[in-house]
Amino acid sequence: MAASTSISGARACYPGVELSRGSRRCSTIRSSFAPCSSATKPSTSLRIGRRWPELQGARDWDGLLSPLDGALRGELVRYGEFVRAAYASFDFDGGAPSYGSCRFPTRSLLRRAGLPETGYQVTHVLHAASTSAPGWLSPSSCSSSYIGYVAVCDDDGEIERLGRRDVVIAYRGTATRGEWVDNFQSALTRLPAAAPPPSDAGDGEEEPMVESGFWRLFTAPGEAHSSLQDQVRGEVQRIVREYGGEGMPPLSITVTGHSLGAALAVLTAYEITSAAATRRRRGEDDDAPMVTAVSFGGPRVGNAAFRRRLEEGGGKVLRIVNSKDIVTKVPGFPVDGEPAAKRKASVPRWLVSKMGWAYSDVGRELRLCSQESTSNGNVVASHDLDLYLKLVAACTD
Repeated sequence: MAASTSISGARACYPGVELSRGSRRCSTIRSSFAPCSSATKPSTSLRIGRRWPELQGARDWDGLLSPLDGALRGELVRYGEFVRAAYASFDFDGGAPSYGSCRFPTRSLLRRAGLPETGYQVTHVLHAASTSAPGWLSPSSCSSSYIGYVAVCDDDGEIERLGRRDVVIAYRGTATRGEWVDNFQSALTRLPAAAPPPSDAGDGEEEPMVESGFWRLFTAPGEAHSSLQDQVRGEVQRIVREYGGEGMPPLSITVTGHSLGAALAVLTAYEITSAAATRRRRGEDDDAPMVTAVSFGGPRVGNAAFRRRLEEGGGKVLRIVNSKDIVTKVPGFPVDGEPAAKRKASVPRWLVSKMGWAYSDVGRELRLCSQESTSNGNVVASHDLDLYLKLVAACTD
């Protein structure tokens, strides 16, 4: 299936809620395909220059989503290709001793994964420790596996085009049975109190909470490596020390992922911005890089308090959603803190909260609607990363 360069219609919905309180805003674009045409890929070589903060979400993508801005479209496809490389470099052979590892050396990872000319160099591969699946379910279970990588833009021409030095953290989606086990641990769990609540928070302010399975995957150490959280923290600190500071190009961090990887991207953005906020309070850091998460087909991650804490810390999240993808509608029920009179009376909020299923959609949403019946009724096809990239590529400004 190939993407054509047409939009059959577009509409935007922007509820009138202050953004500083983490409003849920979405733009819906209807994409159409020409199944027999050649693939059409938006240019990823457009000069970004001084527009980069806007494209990274400095103004929450206002005016860029409906219709989808051409430069932003190219950047979204480019980041999606980094996620595709994370999949391509994972060893899926369950019968091999190397199952769950990275197939390629760090220096050649992007090239061998199909991205030969990115201007980026992988500096660190990332691992995550998942829950061990029962032996009867998975005789070849891998409790610790390669989940993604960190890459730094080191090409002068690409740095000039982008207007800054960009750091990409890319995550693949679910690949092992242990990760599936974590996916289904959908009850919310409280986050450690790493930062004090905002000064305007009342006594009854809810605590930030996230999906327990995602949080465990992010924070659990493996037998041969530290937790994914610690790996990210250490590598980001190293990169900021090496490439940040006076006289250096501006630095940005873009965290991207698909499915489970999208959830980990949001948690990673939270980790980086929370750590930067802590350093600022101590007077140690006043020039932290801008942090943006680009999520493809991501599930919900946390509650409304988590969403507010992430956004108040400066983290920007753009969620790309296929309207037919059920994964983006789970886990739990969306409870965004709106007045009771305006909420739909489908499930009582007290019951949702008691069950630990009171979730909130974070950041800004770009909702894509295919006019074709290719993925109708097919949960797997509707969630496929390739379909997402084709839907994005089919949008024109």
